[in-house]
Amino acid sequence: MSNILKREELATILRKLQKGGKKIVFTNGVFDIVHIGHVDYLRRARELGDVLVVAINGDESVHRIKGPKRPIIGETDRSFVVANLKSVDYVCIFNEDTPYETIKLLQPDVLVKGADWKAEDVVGRDIVEARGGKVVTMKYLDGKSTTNIIKRIVEVMHSG
Repeated sequence: MSNILKREELATILRKLQKGGKKIVFTNGVFDIVHIGHVDYLRRARELGDVLVVAINGDESVHRIKGPKRPIIGETDRSFVVANLKSVDYVCIFNEDTPYETIKLLQPDVLVKGADWKAEDVVGRDIVEARGGKVVTMKYLDGKSTTNIIKRIVEVMHSG
């Protein structure tokens, strides 16, 4: 059975888990060219609860947010890779520009974003805190980013 689910299906599973006392942690992102920074971030996010849900920006969303040349890796492949990381329990894909509707549907207990976000600006904060949940901002590993990897690949390809 796959742990990559449609949001509605995932919401039903999460309700049952929460009724059983499980704490649901949610994060989201593009996860294009998954690297050590992503794996470390997701591992630390998972430690904040019992179940880690990762919402991945669909290709349409990534085009709008990061431009027409991104993502490098399509949503099906990105979601497969993330879903198969040890720390990740469930993955869903969303195509809106923000995960607000996904957070509203899934109702997580903990919302995690990178420390490049101020806690008060995290999308969905109002939903999670209204339920008594919390928002956590987490520092990234220095210099470990998809943007840096892409820059390095371009440098290598052009140094010829």
